[in-house]
Amino acid sequence: MSHISKIMIFTGSEGNKLVADCHIPPDGTEHGAPVMLLHGGGQTRYAWGGAAYKIAESGHRAYTIDQRGHGDSGWVESRAYAFVDYTHDALAIARQIRDITGKAPVVVGASLGGICGLAATRMGERGLFSGLVLVDVTPHMDPDGVQRIQGFMAERMHEGFATLGEAADAIAAYLPNRKRPKSYDGLAKNLRQGDDGRYRWHWDPAFIDGPRTVNTDEENVQQYLIEAAAEIDVPVMLVRGQQSELVTEEAVAKFLALVPTARFVDVSGAGHMVAGDKNDAFNEAVFGFLESLR
Repeated sequence: MSHISKIMIFTGSEGNKLVADCHIPPDGTEHGAPVMLLHGGGQTRYAWGGAAYKIAESGHRAYTIDQRGHGDSGWVESRAYAFVDYTHDALAIARQIRDITGKAPVVVGASLGGICGLAATRMGERGLFSGLVLVDVTPHMDPDGVQRIQGFMAERMHEGFATLGEAADAIAAYLPNRKRPKSYDGLAKNLRQGDDGRYRWHWDPAFIDGPRTVNTDEENVQQYLIEAAAEIDVPVMLVRGQQSELVTEEAVAKFLALVPTARFVDVSGAGHMVAGDKNDAFNEAVFGFLESLR
């Protein structure tokens, strides 16, 4: 029997609507902690590919969430998209999952999702999380890589694309080593078609050019993350894409010095989008971590 998937609505820290897919294991097989998967900046809940399905089929309830301003979740009236705002949402989601399941969730966060997951382990109450998986993110990110990614995101965020093929061409030019998909179905989930017929990224442009963006207070954010890593009291795993443009080997070494008990997996052939680049290897790493928590 296959797992069950259903849409859920969580409430963020500002009363904002957060849309999620809940993947429930087949009857009688649910065990272990629930898993909340938080995507990276500019992505949607579909960025996890088949990971959530596999996690559910292995016996864990899995929640893939569109973060504020992304995908089907609400664009916040405050236009507040700083890391701390995402962290407060992560805390709100974790508490709601705990209320639903009676268990503290494991948070699996990629890039932006990992940053707010790490910050939430320090900001939230003790026992709110049962584990943390950081996907290609540490407190020490390569600034040139960050600038390159944000530059790509900003380049066409207002103008958009005439067709899905044009958007696919832009992605292929930015990620020349990634295999081009045979279908645009997955890409369509990351774009929204406006009344003018053009396709634009499925996130609020204020995320990049609003009054309170992901770059707000970045120096203090980094220091907070360093302190959060040093104080963390739940099992941790860092999964890096071996070809990452954001997480260098030096950044990994600094993180493991802060968290000497952390597991570390370096995924060969993967860049920053680890789950999308090497889904099977990513899933294997996550399954091993989840099994170690049982």
